[in-house]
Amino acid sequence: MRLSPMDASFLYTESASGPMHISSIYVLEGELSRARVHEHFAERIHLVPSYRRKIAHVPLNLSHAKWVDDPDFDLGYHIRHHELPPDATLQDGIDAATKLNEPMLDRRRPLWLVYVITGIPDRTLILQMTHHAMIDGASGVELTTVIYDFQPTPREIEPPEAPWRPAAAQTGVDLFGEALRENLAKLGDASSRSLLPNTPKQRELVGRAAEVFGNFLMRPAITAPFNAGAVGPRRRVLYLKKPFGEIREIRRALGGTINDVALTVVSEAVARYLRAHGERVDRQHLRIMCPVNVRTEDQGGTLGNQVSAVFPMLPAWPMPSRARLAAVRTEMERIKGREEAQAMTLVSETAGNVWPLAMAPTQLVGTPLDPTALAARVPAPVPPNIGWRPPNPGINFVCTNVPGVQVPQYLAGHKVLDTIGLLVLTGNVGFSITILSYNKELFFGFICEPRLLPDLELIVEGVRAAFEDLLDEAHRETGQADATP
Repeated sequence: MRLSPMDASFLYTESASGPMHISSIYVLEGELSRARVHEHFAERIHLVPSYRRKIAHVPLNLSHAKWVDDPDFDLGYHIRHHELPPDATLQDGIDAATKLNEPMLDRRRPLWLVYVITGIPDRTLILQMTHHAMIDGASGVELTTVIYDFQPTPREIEPPEAPWRPAAAQTGVDLFGEALRENLAKLGDASSRSLLPNTPKQRELVGRAAEVFGNFLMRPAITAPFNAGAVGPRRRVLYLKKPFGEIREIRRALGGTINDVALTVVSEAVARYLRAHGERVDRQHLRIMCPVNVRTEDQGGTLGNQVSAVFPMLPAWPMPSRARLAAVRTEMERIKGREEAQAMTLVSETAGNVWPLAMAPTQLVGTPLDPTALAARVPAPVPPNIGWRPPNPGINFVCTNVPGVQVPQYLAGHKVLDTIGLLVLTGNVGFSITILSYNKELFFGFICEPRLLPDLELIVEGVRAAFEDLLDEAHRETGQADATP
């Protein structure tokens, strides 16, 4: 199975300092053994065929890599145990999971791992790591509905009709010849017109996408401290959660979507952080990358990436809660009206025509000849703030909002209490946020590179404070409405 251009891009952009797996930490009620988790996965592994497949690179990268059956698949390799020291706290467990999550996944094996982290009284942590080439946020949530249950008693899983046997392996010559034939067939079927937008609507969307990319240069974002240098391999993670009922209260009183509310509190927290650190924020803007799920109904239940992105520009200076929410709503409505998500989707689909041969050097990543490993071992120093920072023609951070299930889930009979998303950090993006909804609560997962952002707790507290400010505004609005005859 050939990787799509988007799936393959997560291999091409991976480095030792920026591994491209996306992960979740699940906080489970009670104490669960690694043996029981292994048994649970063994019962269900046939329901996730992708978990038995690994990457097969085409020689010289003549085409994108393929997913092929791993003839040496060993479930025991993928289900691991980590024991914490005595008297460990929940944050100790999260710190340990973060450390375990830092290295790249081994490209010689199926690109996923699960760690069972024990030692916290009456709690078990599950760290689930899966390469971005295999899943996006939405398909990751769908994957949990296969592995996890919706009731304490695990459901009966029908065994496979026959024992699993891997398909015959292809040699390098086979892979090269197959890719060559595919490329020749594409050239025979393609015309120059097929590489270009051929309807007025497509041409309009391509023009919109060109404007979006043009704004990266013409309207650069502020350079935040967490964008001031190259990301190294270390990470730090914190999280907080808010009841969904309070989110709905804000929406009913002040308007906007759940995503608007989330962007309001997140962007305000970052703006307050920048002001508190003496950054020059007046008339500056934050550019936030917000992934957008474009998975269609008939693609439900499939893995891989079906995602686009939008790039709202929001004020980098602190604002009153209502004004911040109004700015977010205006910007998101502008983006929706201009169909920028659809424009970016069209551009990413067109990228499938790009010849992958140029990405051949990326096949060295993760090998003994990995050119990115030295940079990970000796990260470049972070430039100090001398009162001026160059403009930022990229993004400041990623904020992804992934809707999840709104009822409790269970693993081997143990209830999932909290869920924390861990995003990828790469380039000069040293901070990002995953927002997950689960069981009527909204979970904010914060990840940073600690050299670039040594005081992550200040942003977490900023989100908490900005949320409370917005909730207070909603209460005042509701009170005024209730007092009106």
